[in-house]
Amino acid sequence: MPDVKHFDPDAALEIVLRLFWQQGVASTGIQDVVAATGLNRSSLYATFGGKQELYLAALNRYLEHRSQPMFSKLAKDERGLPAVEEFFAGLITARCSGAYARWGCMVSNAHAGAENGDKGVARLLNQHHRELREALRAALVTAQARGQLAQSADPAAAADVLALVAYGVNLRSRAGASARALKQSVTTALTSIGAPAPEAT
Repeated sequence: MPDVKHFDPDAALEIVLRLFWQQGVASTGIQDVVAATGLNRSSLYATFGGKQELYLAALNRYLEHRSQPMFSKLAKDERGLPAVEEFFAGLITARCSGAYARWGCMVSNAHAGAENGDKGVARLLNQHHRELREALRAALVTAQARGQLAQSADPAAAADVLALVAYGVNLRSRAGASARALKQSVTTALTSIGAPAPEAT
């Protein structure tokens, strides 16, 4: 007879995701996972594999459920630069307040940790970076078409810079940087690529 799971793997993976996200991989052991999910080791191993496989599944879930919806919304937004401003405002709010305040971003945390040496993790990190950069580029192309960018601004190059700003927001917020300081940094970056305000007549 096939093995019948008496738990919801999707719900269990969400619990594990939050555990890895908050504590990091190095500080999280299988016993922590067992305690958080209420599952025994055999059930975890049979469903997800070992700790590394479990972490990869959680990281992939983070991309699918948290990062990609934000990227898709940004890329499809027809407002241009205001959409980019809103993206960063939402990012700062999420990182500095609410249920996940000061957790940083699970992906950015992985960039800064030893886990990025794993090929599977590196693949997901590179995927995330491409999708973040492409969403920013798409919004900046729209901004350029609307005359919102400086004439010298290149959407692709600016997207590279803003992607790094996003990582900085994620990492600095985890370290305790204030929302005000992060907003100032983002404003400076966006001002550097924006079209100058028309002169008063």
